[in-house]
Amino acid sequence: MPKPRLAVLGAGSVGCHLGGHLAAAGHDVTFIGRPAAMDVLRERGLTLNTSSRPPVRLAPDRLTTATGPDAAAGADYVLVTVKTADTGAAAEGLAPHLSPGAVVVSFQNGLHNAATLRAALPGHTVLAGMVPYNVVQEEPGTVHQGMAGRLMTEPDDTLVAAFRAADLAVEARTDMSEVQHAKLLFNLNNAINALSGLPLRDQLGQRAYRRCLALCQREALAAYRAAALTPARLGPTSPGLTPYVLALPDALFRRVAAASLRIDAHARSSMWEDLQRGRPTEIDSLQGEIVALATAHGLTAPANARLVALVHEAESGPRTWTGPQLYAELCAAR
Repeated sequence: MPKPRLAVLGAGSVGCHLGGHLAAAGHDVTFIGRPAAMDVLRERGLTLNTSSRPPVRLAPDRLTTATGPDAAAGADYVLVTVKTADTGAAAEGLAPHLSPGAVVVSFQNGLHNAATLRAALPGHTVLAGMVPYNVVQEEPGTVHQGMAGRLMTEPDDTLVAAFRAADLAVEARTDMSEVQHAKLLFNLNNAINALSGLPLRDQLGQRAYRRCLALCQREALAAYRAAALTPARLGPTSPGLTPYVLALPDALFRRVAAASLRIDAHARSSMWEDLQRGRPTEIDSLQGEIVALATAHGLTAPANARLVALVHEAESGPRTWTGPQLYAELCAAR
């Protein structure tokens, strides 16, 4: 059976990671992204790094790049990796160019992107997907996967086979809403990591920062209960117990949650990368989502609300916070 043709709309860190591995496995992949980012790929090519495998390098002549959604014409699968705020515009741009039968797959943070794409692209199958691990741009043309993990997506045999052929671990799930709510609990750390200025392993190794995350998760779990939402269990600890584990003293946390610290020294959150590059963040679809859900059910989420404000302030000029400083700031908001 011939390999599917793929397009990646929003070829930043995650998009280049996914599309790069698929291209390295021999798939026909078109990378669609900002002109400056595509210029880098055309000049330097693409290097895919992890801490556990040799780098994968794709020379410029192995990459097909474009800057407009019309380049998705003829693709069997379109992987959407744009920021949540750009999803509506991405769908509008894709609509006139998608081939009949083309499948659109959202690999984005947030809870509602697949629904937004479905509403704008009637007649096309839209699948929800999730990237559970950290991917950041180390330098122009080089993206780094900082931890292990399996992609998750709604079932599609051809797509799953393509990822596996590209040496990307993947799991087909029929409970992607629950998976996305669980991922959001983890992603509440993105803001904390961004404000810490530290690599993820160093930040998660400090109890004060973990207590910040525990505050955010407790508020999120309360909102989930009020909304009758049950997050999937994605790791060794159930979502309800995770805040208690996070608050453990450092030595005990290292023993109980050693897997959580199996992160290489390069790993940082994508929000940290956004702040460093002067780009808008996705804070409104992370902590902001919890604030909105809590409000809708007569609750408050003050720690999450304060982080929304702090990150928006940092978008104008990054400021770093020590763990005790940030924890005191969030506690004062409660």
